[in-house]
Amino acid sequence: MIKAAGYIALLTAVVLQVACKKGGCNVVQDVPVMEQVSMVQYSQLYTPGGYAVTQRGGVAGLIVVNTGQGYVAYDRCSTVDAGRRCAVEVEEGGLVARDPCSGARYLLINGSPAELAECPLKPYRAQRNGETIIISN
Repeated sequence: MIKAAGYIALLTAVVLQVACKKGGCNVVQDVPVMEQVSMVQYSQLYTPGGYAVTQRGGVAGLIVVNTGQGYVAYDRCSTVDAGRRCAVEVEEGGLVARDPCSGARYLLINGSPAELAECPLKPYRAQRNGETIIISN
């Protein structure tokens, strides 16, 4: 009886580890990121709530947002079906990004899912250095 309970516990631990590796929210591919975004080119980054969208960097481009408390950056790759590399687009007003492929929506203040998606946008480090925002991982 004790051996059977031990085998069940071991089997449960293995199954849980495998299940967690398949699921979770690490769905966007890891790629090296070291990009610079000019605040002169994207003057809206001077204003809290302002944002910039680039085609380069990350898996599907980058979104950089001035939160009023600093800067955040996200990969534009939707987390709904990351293999499709569908780039989210910022909706009018700049507070929400929408995946045109699935209809999922994300809050740009923290990247969290607002509608349909289960996982947040993939974040990167964003640090201001003079008139440049440096995005890296």
